[in-house]
Amino acid sequence: MDLKITPKHLVLTLAGWAFALGAAAQWQWIDKDGRKVFSDRPPTSDIKEKDILKQPGGRGRVPLAVVPAESAGGVNTAAASAPAASAAKSKADPNAPKISGKDSELQAKKKKLEEEEAARKKAEEEKNAKNLAENCDRAKKSLASFKSGVRISTVNAKGERDFMDDSTKAAESKRLQGTIDSDCK
Repeated sequence: MDLKITPKHLVLTLAGWAFALGAAAQWQWIDKDGRKVFSDRPPTSDIKEKDILKQPGGRGRVPLAVVPAESAGGVNTAAASAPAASAAKSKADPNAPKISGKDSELQAKKKKLEEEEAARKKAEEEKNAKNLAENCDRAKKSLASFKSGVRISTVNAKGERDFMDDSTKAAESKRLQGTIDSDCK
């Protein structure tokens, strides 16, 4: 199979390279919330230069500009460049949306989920408290029956009625007292 390069193939290859170079022209920085941001536009002025990880042109971090403390004329260039920097910041598009790094809709959903979780936990705690109160009441009534001296019977596996002897009553009374101690607070 012979590989012939035709003008058509050459144009398609060059167009592919042009698109690839455009994709490489990306900015990358870390926003104030600590998340990596990728964009084809430069970051806003509130992003520090040390947080810019990549910029178009294949350079890594943006080099910090070296500004001498005094120029040859004796004028402090840092003081002279401060108004220029503030003018550049004020030239930014005032209609541009301000990105806070927080999605209000996402925050609302998160808050709603937290409220639902809190309501579910509260309902579960109320249910558990109700069950404990019922167990406590039942145990107190059973213990009162055991202490009354009345003959207590149970039904065995064959369906026959068995009466408890004194040692079985004492063991059951001790178990009921433990239940009262743990559930009745």
